[in-house]
Amino acid sequence: MNLLAIETSTELCSVALLRDDELFVEEAMAENRHSELLAPMVRRIFERARLDARRMDAFGFGQGPGSFTGIRIACGVVQGLAFAAGRPVVPVPSLLALAEQSNETRVIAALDARMGEAYLAAYARNGDDWDEVIAPRLADASVLPPLPGRSWAATGSGFDRHAWLRDAYRASVEMRFEGDLPRAGSVARIAARRFARGGGVAAEQAAPLYLRDKVALTTEERRTKR
Repeated sequence: MNLLAIETSTELCSVALLRDDELFVEEAMAENRHSELLAPMVRRIFERARLDARRMDAFGFGQGPGSFTGIRIACGVVQGLAFAAGRPVVPVPSLLALAEQSNETRVIAALDARMGEAYLAAYARNGDDWDEVIAPRLADASVLPPLPGRSWAATGSGFDRHAWLRDAYRASVEMRFEGDLPRAGSVARIAARRFARGGGVAAEQAAPLYLRDKVALTTEERRTKR
């Protein structure tokens, strides 16, 4: 199977190409330069694998939640490639990609959403896939879903940034990964498994997972949160 995946939901710009069992990766810290860096990275990874878009069986992308601009870029680029090649798209939640790359079996993943909030989800491994224990959601210190049992691993910038998140799940979390961000390699592996089981949508049906509809607080909201 040949599958190209893109993950740009955070400051990491990441592209991966899965050629059967061989994984090619291009990554760079982009901050706000995803649109500048992504196309050259895609070209380089095709050259390294000696393939092109027409040779892909499917395309995957990290659909978010995360940076509004970042996930729109990943979705748009993958849609364009998939539409031109006549291939399906497999959207993969970025929080699930974090869980996948931890190599643990019970993972709670969180990304910093700014404004004192975090994007949060929890997953338990089931064979070669994952069960959703807590569906992706926007959370803050006042609204946090319970996490069943113990022996969980925590990962993502949400736990790095927010003490209230670490404190809330202290009794359930046994270990924590610091400084990790969603990567296209894990998106590619999840997407390939799901595509092999019949997953995937037409290019025009691929959509980001936003979870909220604004990127900044109003003056009154900032005053209320103090």
